[in-house]
Amino acid sequence: MTILRQPTGAGVRDAAAKIARILPPTPLFTAEIKGVPIAFKAESLQPVGAFKLRGAWHRLTALDDAARARGVVAFSSGNHAQGIAWAAKRLGIAATIVMPRDAPRVKREATLAMGAEIVDYDRATESRELIAGRLAEARGATLVPSFDDPWIIEGQGSVGVEAVAQMQAAGLGSPVRAIVPCGGGGLASGIALALPGAAITVVEPEGWDDMRRSLEASWIEPVGPNPPPTACDSLMTTRVSTLTFDVLSRRDATGVAVSEAETAAAQRWAAERLRLVIEPGGAVALAAVLAGKVPIEPGTLVILSGGNVDLAGYARAMNAT
Repeated sequence: MTILRQPTGAGVRDAAAKIARILPPTPLFTAEIKGVPIAFKAESLQPVGAFKLRGAWHRLTALDDAARARGVVAFSSGNHAQGIAWAAKRLGIAATIVMPRDAPRVKREATLAMGAEIVDYDRATESRELIAGRLAEARGATLVPSFDDPWIIEGQGSVGVEAVAQMQAAGLGSPVRAIVPCGGGGLASGIALALPGAAITVVEPEGWDDMRRSLEASWIEPVGPNPPPTACDSLMTTRVSTLTFDVLSRRDATGVAVSEAETAAAQRWAAERLRLVIEPGGAVALAAVLAGKVPIEPGTLVILSGGNVDLAGYARAMNAT
């Protein structure tokens, strides 16, 4: 897609002001790990169960009346889909979502309930970007990617703006390190813009850690052939975008990967210690902390990015040993 502008810190602050006019901040929880107080931003408690409505609202409110009348097209396994559907319903915009057939049922049903149209595709054999692009062109609609868009990045960065104020109010100071789940990198790059003084660590599932490898190589490395199965459906992005990679590489962000077992352990920890239901993709940052894969210090912020769980999968994670 053609990028008309670059995401900026000023754009993040503008997005945060937009969000503050319609929604209260998501809660910030504090718990100690190895004697260090850690801040946890619970984006799982958003109205759609994930942070994605932030970018969706910032993007869709930037459309003029003519564009709104032609509708929007997005592609997503569920959380971005729900964010777009939620924002589109509030703004009276028709929304079409290209969604994999194996997307979690809870995410599919929630997207439909908010009035969006779903177009199915096969994750293994078809390109969601190609399908969505053709639909948008045929309908004259605006294509809204899940991360490769400056407005989306800025909107997701509003998480960081809220967290700064909440951590300072709690006596934790400003964030010195943010640990963030990463699929395409929209949330991580937005937070990097929101927190210019903090170290940024992105976390991905093992075998899907293309942002980590890209940051280490200094060029974009796609996910390799035949990646392993993962419960982190929201993080199954096969190639990050130039837009998100550039933001994170300029900030010298680092990355780590976590196993399925480590992710399930983080889900259990969140349930036991924070009383929060967190989906696998939303728990990977916490998993990296608990597994000792990232340094922790006072001022550490961990993003719990979503809570839209498949109940059967969640039950397995809760009962795992």
